[in-house]
Amino acid sequence: MPSAPPPRPGGPLAPAAVALAFWVTMAGTTVPTPLYPLYQHAFGFTTFTVTVVFAVYALGVVVGLLTLGRLSDRIGRRPVVLAALLLASAAATLFELADSLPWLLAARVLSGFGAALVTGAATAALLDLAPPERRLRAQTVALAANMGGLAGGTLFAGALAEWADAPLRLPWTVTLVLTGAALLGLLAVPETVPAEVRRAGRSGPRTGSAFRFRPPNVPPAVRPAFLRAALAGGAGFAVTGVLTAVSGLFLATVLGLHNHALTGLVVALAFLSTAVGQLLVRVLPPARALPLACAGLVLAAALVAGALLSGTLPPLLLGACVNGLATGTAIGTGLGTVNGGVEPHRRGEAVSAFFAVLFTMLSVPVIGVGVLIRATGLRTAGVTFSAAVAVLALAVAAGLVRRPRRGASPEPTATAATNPVPATAAPAPAPTARAGKA
Repeated sequence: MPSAPPPRPGGPLAPAAVALAFWVTMAGTTVPTPLYPLYQHAFGFTTFTVTVVFAVYALGVVVGLLTLGRLSDRIGRRPVVLAALLLASAAATLFELADSLPWLLAARVLSGFGAALVTGAATAALLDLAPPERRLRAQTVALAANMGGLAGGTLFAGALAEWADAPLRLPWTVTLVLTGAALLGLLAVPETVPAEVRRAGRSGPRTGSAFRFRPPNVPPAVRPAFLRAALAGGAGFAVTGVLTAVSGLFLATVLGLHNHALTGLVVALAFLSTAVGQLLVRVLPPARALPLACAGLVLAAALVAGALLSGTLPPLLLGACVNGLATGTAIGTGLGTVNGGVEPHRRGEAVSAFFAVLFTMLSVPVIGVGVLIRATGLRTAGVTFSAAVAVLALAVAAGLVRRPRRGASPEPTATAATNPVPATAAPAPAPTARAGKA
């Protein structure tokens, strides 16, 4: 079993550089969010096609997590973060040059792979660089970089699209400049995976296994708790995915608000609230965290449905916030389960499996909503989808009530959820959501 890598000195610039790389990569995944109506108008495709473009990104994340989720444990954090930034640069370049739908699809696939790579590698690097007494702070930095990037990308893209020229070009130019700065910053980051582990990963007999497709693999002892948290978090992801894909359409067609900055704000609220929800896990009683998340998901679904039926903005904004809080709480609970119940050398794989479940639930329902919109209209599709989310959340809550008390897999303790690094363990991946959703 590989030993825990000791924290390596890199000076104060190293964690900041990793956080910037994480932020920039995730921001690039949400830049298209307020631009979808513009792409739809420019290239002449349907709302269903918008949902497909969005889902392609999420499926790219899933494939990347399942094939490359263990890569940074084998070859090092730094080269994997570098690869993620290069993929983000390539995606931004394709977006900037795009003149048809295939360009968008190719760019979204590259964005998905970049998000999959950076989520585990940057989180692990931040924890590796932190001394033991500051690992909780490193988790918070990772969370801020992840969620802050997701929120920041949609906010600055919406603002530029609304108030600046060249709305389909300028946001990507800014993204490329930021990515270039992050690439330069990576020069200040030392490698934290021990050299002998990297040598074994590159030349050992199991080298190929680092790149091979691996189905989600979670130890049986934590599997039930893992699955409950993943289903609840996935339900919230599905709502955020639909908000990301069709908020612009809702604001324009139902409310008559053709404002790209407002579209960016709706989605940013969902992401920022998700970050707050993950922080709430640190203060909530462990036994209550997931039930509260399920209740929040039901309330959020009702608010989104109410916004669709009434054609008003406040329920949509409130629903985005409540859904984010509930989603973040479920994700924090699931990651606490992983960090507290999985051996250190397998945590990267388990976290990748967790996010693979989340992103599968992010992508598939979005396409279903696109089909429903084409068949029945936006309101009916949205209300039907909201009802399905509420039913899933209630089913998870019912499973919590019925689960056997004796012999059941343990729920994460407060310690596991808030400071999930055992005294003798390697740093664990921090709560990060959404290898980027958007």
